[in-house]
Amino acid sequence: MQKVSIEALARQQLERAASSGRNAADTVVGGHERILRQTVVGMTAGSQMSEHENPGEATIYVLKGSVRLIVGDDRWDGRAGDLLLIPDARHSVLAIEDAAILLTVAKRP
Repeated sequence: MQKVSIEALARQQLERAASSGRNAADTVVGGHERILRQTVVGMTAGSQMSEHENPGEATIYVLKGSVRLIVGDDRWDGRAGDLLLIPDARHSVLAIEDAAILLTVAKRP
């Protein structure tokens, strides 16, 4: 059994993102060799996770701040407490303001 403070990790990733000028992330569950992966990502306002393929079923839980999920011409805004379901399509994520998210992915076998 392992206990992780997601709030503390969100603060840490936001600090890392602010000091490096780019996104910062830490995988807390799973990894590339596992089906389930959960990663806390800190993003500074205006930064973006560039467009990429969806590796499986995925969600974004907004821990702090606000983000925009972009899929083609569609956009969904999320703020702290919102859960965004990522469609099975190429997508990107933009930080509208400084944000921390919990990205959960269940990769296809």
